[in-house]
Amino acid sequence: MELEFDPIPIGSCSKEHQNIYQQWFNFADSDSDGRITGNDATKFFAMSNLSRQDLKQVWAIADSKRQGYLGFQEFIIAMQVVSLAQSGHPITHDLLNSDVDLKNLKPPIMEGLDVLLAVPLSSVTSIIDGLKRLYIQKLKPLEVTYRFNDFVSPLLTNSDFDAKPMVMLLGQYSTGAHIGPEPTTDRFVVVMSGPDERSIPGNTVAVQADMPFSGLTTFGTAFLSKFECSQMPHPLLEHITFVDSPGVLSGEKQRTQRAYDFTGVTSWFAAKCDLILLLFDPHKLDISDEFNRVITSLRGHDDKIRVVLNKADQVDTQQLMRVYGALMCSFNDKPVNDAVSGPIGKELFEKEQEDLLSDLKDIPKAACDRRINEFVKRARAAKIHAYIISHLKKEMPAMMGKSKAQQKLIDNLAGEFGKVQREFHLPPGDFPNVEHFRESLRGYNIDKFEKLKPKMIQVVDDMLAYDIPNLLKNFKNPYD
Repeated sequence: MELEFDPIPIGSCSKEHQNIYQQWFNFADSDSDGRITGNDATKFFAMSNLSRQDLKQVWAIADSKRQGYLGFQEFIIAMQVVSLAQSGHPITHDLLNSDVDLKNLKPPIMEGLDVLLAVPLSSVTSIIDGLKRLYIQKLKPLEVTYRFNDFVSPLLTNSDFDAKPMVMLLGQYSTGAHIGPEPTTDRFVVVMSGPDERSIPGNTVAVQADMPFSGLTTFGTAFLSKFECSQMPHPLLEHITFVDSPGVLSGEKQRTQRAYDFTGVTSWFAAKCDLILLLFDPHKLDISDEFNRVITSLRGHDDKIRVVLNKADQVDTQQLMRVYGALMCSFNDKPVNDAVSGPIGKELFEKEQEDLLSDLKDIPKAACDRRINEFVKRARAAKIHAYIISHLKKEMPAMMGKSKAQQKLIDNLAGEFGKVQREFHLPPGDFPNVEHFRESLRGYNIDKFEKLKPKMIQVVDDMLAYDIPNLLKNFKNPYD
């Protein structure tokens, strides 16, 4: 039997916190009728970054009378439960009746709320602040409604916008692509600026609000135990963060030694990175199945990829030209051996090295442009995702035969993508990978998806057509 919840008296919340909650309540109550509806709640509660399942329980506890809305008192209860859940308490109906000091319980962390409350869009002080604001107000509601974060990419946090530009090194074991001796190459290592030299374990990195890695929790403990952050003081790291990936495996090792989705993790980092260095060994140009999958997963990030031929000073000119024809780039930080490579090899080598170093130096300057570019790409992907999800919902029968209809839709997913593409005149190249989407879809009940909400799509269209150009215009060179 389900226990009914007795509301906690408002007096069990300090006056100071009541004032904070009143401000939050007024903000969340979109039509100012003194009630937070389900629609208001999904937008506002999403800022807590709790899972959908957790928020379902939060609502059930706060709306114990099943009124279908939250008044101010119920809203306080919801916020207190969210705060306890963020501190690691399991969400149960008797949570607030347990031995908890409610008077001194701090309000929960609501990601981005301070920006929304403090800064109107007309008075943001930087392009990045403006993008944060646009995301929270206009794009995030669409992502939450159609579960973009479950299928494509986790919701963005402030630290994602504020993070330094990142460079990822990707290569097979033999390429010498890694930071540290060979035994360290079985893990992902993020190399960042810090006051002193230290290593932070992956589980800790993923929950630190000031680091842009919270999305990695979706890959589970098996991955986080193979992930760490190395901090050290260095002038270069004040401008760029490096992501060192494990050596890509070949043969049977691929299937037996990875306990996590390696391709998924590299794809996640690829979306965050400003530059991806794809390293090859001139003596071993064969590409393993795993490396092939990794390269395929980088689709859509072509502009960030630089193909680097490591150890290029160890081959002669003729070999270099053959390899160069296939891989188009050569680089190494050791002096060129003239006797081996010859004058043509050396000249070509040095020009390519200069180009690569120039790209690395330009990263901090181009970081803002890259953020805008990634933001626009994400908005378009979220729109297409909303069209797909709502189309699948529309194709479901009203009453009978739902599970059969769902299976048919999943089996014919490529055909359904085609229908969506034709109906809304969308570029086929912008659609997600069919197999990956099909795999994600199996865990859901399509009938529970949302119908298409044209107003939400229009808000994102207006953001792309007007808000972002206006934001850029406000921060251009005043003398142009």
